Amino acid sequence: MRRHTTLGEFIIENQKDFPYAKGELSALLSSIRLAGKMVNQEINKAGLAEILGKAGNENVQGEEQMKLDVLANELFISTLKNRGEICGLGSEEMDDFVVFNDKIHSDAKYVVLIDPLDGSSNIDVNVSVGTIFSIYRRVSEAGKPVTLEDFLQPGNKQVAAGYLVYGSSTMLIYTTGNGVNGFTYDPGIGSFFLSHHKMQIPQKGKIYSINEGNYVHFPDGVKKYLKWCQELDEGSNRPYTSRYIGSLVADFHRNLLKGGIYIYPKGTKAPKGKLRLLYECNPMAFLAEQAGGKASDGYQRILDIIPEELHQRVPFFCGSMNMVEKAEEFMDKFQ
Repeated sequence: MRRHTTLGEFIIENQKDFPYAKGELSALLSSIRLAGKMVNQEINKAGLAEILGKAGNENVQGEEQMKLDVLANELFISTLKNRGEICGLGSEEMDDFVVFNDKIHSDAKYVVLIDPLDGSSNIDVNVSVGTIFSIYRRVSEAGKPVTLEDFLQPGNKQVAAGYLVYGSSTMLIYTTGNGVNGFTYDPGIGSFFLSHHKMQIPQKGKIYSINEGNYVHFPDGVKKYLKWCQELDEGSNRPYTSRYIGSLVADFHRNLLKGGIYIYPKGTKAPKGKLRLLYECNPMAFLAEQAGGKASDGYQRILDIIPEELHQRVPFFCGSMNMVEKAEEFMDKFQ
């Protein structure tokens, strides 16, 4: 790739690799880019604009919404609707999916699932947060309103997925099934530039990311794996390093670059796990696999799980191939 390739140029140059490429998916990715720039601007001035703190509402998962959760959700919905490339949208912040039912939108080919502001509880303490998105080709008849079946597709049907991370620099990472590429935002120019081409997760990592404060609630396989990670063994370069931010995008992004495993298992406090299959796990699993990593629920491939509901939760093991496979060994041995 030549130097200083912008995200817009990259999308156009690689449009031939998109499934069913006729320009709509390129335009849709451009809409996500625009909405991300708008959210980034709001985050950067949050302390001054009095949009920090709680909104006073709960989302469908019973989690208290932050003011920026609501704002980010509204920005992505309005921006994606205005462009006309999608017929519906599902958001972690809403009970049900949104149908865009006018003529322009009902003929659209794609639906989007989105976590508008992952890790938003960290906003007040200036820790990195992000946006996660997932794009599917609709399965319902064009020209008619989008249906639930359009959203309840397994992750292996995704045509694109990615995330934005709003941190010391703002980045957009995405895949269309032909590798993973990262773009860094230059606020002076107002553009994303290609900075990480064909990203690969190291096969062997030495970072594990998990909320160890919930250790007592973890299944035995996870407890045994954590103890194994903490053992002294020079041959396997253990003990490993514990790093947990509490923002999935931030933890995943670090492990993507440096190698590692992210784990959010089921437990007595979260019997089905906590992360949402459609809004978090599927897009991150798609990215992980495209970067040479692996993602599972501890036993089976995340991308092969058939969704049963919009806000379905699953356990999540994701990251470097060797680390995920070792964790699966412990899960299988200590069921």
